[in-house]
Amino acid sequence: MDSRDLARYIEANDGLGKPWLLMQLRISKLQEERSQLAPEEYTARLAEMHDELMRLGRWWEGREKEVFGE
Repeated sequence: MDSRDLARYIEANDGLGKPWLLMQLRISKLQEERSQLAPEEYTARLAEMHDELMRLGRWWEGREKEVFGE
């Protein structure tokens, strides 16, 4: 699934408030741009996304069924 398809999926499924889906979209877009970036730039952007994901904290608490389907 490319970033456009993923973006349409997120919009169609009311996913704009779901940080894990938005992060997937950002990663997808970065993967698509990878061939146009210097290796250092790609690594820096990926590290930045990782840091942002880690700052989200335990966002799934209380939403386990919604997030993990349990």
